Amino acid sequence: MKKRLTFLVFALTGLCLTAGCLSSRKNAKPKETTAIAAELEESFRQRWVEKRASELIARGLAADLARTQAFEEFKTKYNFSSTPAR
Repeated sequence: MKKRLTFLVFALTGLCLTAGCLSSRKNAKPKETTAIAAELEESFRQRWVEKRASELIARGLAADLARTQAFEEFKTKYNFSSTPAR
C-alpha cells in the first residue's frame, strides 16, 4: 500500500510539473525584419511619387519640378522625412 501511495504521489507531482508544458508550446512566428519593412516603404514611396509626378506633368508642370513637388507632398502626407534605413 505504501509503494502504491508513494508511486501515486510521485506520478501526480510529475504530472503537475509537466502539465501544459508540451501542449502550450506556441508556434514560432517569423518576426518581421526591418529590411523587409524598409523595402516595402521605399517601394511605396517610389510608386506614389511617380504617380503623383505624372499627374502634375499632365497638368503642365515641368518634370523636375513635378517630381520635387510630388516628393514634398509625400513627406507631408505620410510623414516620411527620408528614405527608411535598411
